[in-house]
Amino acid sequence: MAAPSRSVLRVLSRCQSLFFTCRAPSVSCSSLTAHRQQQAVRSYAAAAAKQKEKKDETVQEKAVKERKRVDDKNRHKPYGLTAWAPVDDVYMVRHYPKPVYETSVAIEMLKNFQKLDFSPENQPVYINLRLDMKLEKKKKVDPFVSTINLPHSFKSDINKIVVFTENPDQARIAMENGAAVAGGAELVEKILADEITADFYLAEPDMVQKLLPLKNKLRKKFPKSKRGSVGMNIPKMLALFKSGHEYMVEDIYVNTQVATLDMPKEYILANIHAIVKDVASHKPAEFGSFIERAIVCSRSSEGLHIKIEELLPQEEKKA
Repeated sequence: MAAPSRSVLRVLSRCQSLFFTCRAPSVSCSSLTAHRQQQAVRSYAAAAAKQKEKKDETVQEKAVKERKRVDDKNRHKPYGLTAWAPVDDVYMVRHYPKPVYETSVAIEMLKNFQKLDFSPENQPVYINLRLDMKLEKKKKVDPFVSTINLPHSFKSDINKIVVFTENPDQARIAMENGAAVAGGAELVEKILADEITADFYLAEPDMVQKLLPLKNKLRKKFPKSKRGSVGMNIPKMLALFKSGHEYMVEDIYVNTQVATLDMPKEYILANIHAIVKDVASHKPAEFGSFIERAIVCSRSSEGLHIKIEELLPQEEKKA
């Protein structure tokens, strides 16, 4: 009797285990890994969606900020300020727009500041220009470097110039016109070893390829046709770079010296006009004004905003 009862219990336990196995969901290692992969994909997709939402929000914020720019021309007071001009002699500067002076008046003010401060008379005078680099659609004016001859130079020394040419006659002409060194590819090793240094480097067109080892060494001084430092007319290039004044665009700004404060006012004005005219020539007039704002200052004085309209060429004023 004991043997049949044990067999019956075995059958019942087996049926019970089969019953619970059928009711419970079948879970295997492969299904678990697949489930985890799905979770990872879903979390990654959610993170990507969140990043996209953040980008859209930042774009919308930028658009809102751009929309907030208000044209103050026809307003009774500037946007966010108290009034166009203060009434009293003592006032908070940040509550009013900065005054804009005529260029000649600003230079006289700089000279008066120097007398009041007892600062050196021969301190440099700087001009800072903010540029509108936009062209049609998404194009922009590339930052550039330019060299010009100012009407009234404020430098006492002449720039040191190296001329690259393999023509003995051209080398002789270069030395006669003021070059410090003139030669061919044999100068490359000397420049790399810092045996020869100069303010400017000029080259003939067929020499540019041979000077490529100097590109990292010279950087912005490397001869380029856009800067006028590559050409066949060596005397003309030397005339420009011997006493030329170089300035460059950094981001959207030009900050360069134009004179010294002890120079006559007419000389300083002429140099400012020359700089502004050369900067304005790098953007076609049909795309609007290139220079948005101009500030002049000396080494020891505050910056004075000047009227840019009187400095611009006639063609750009009409545009």
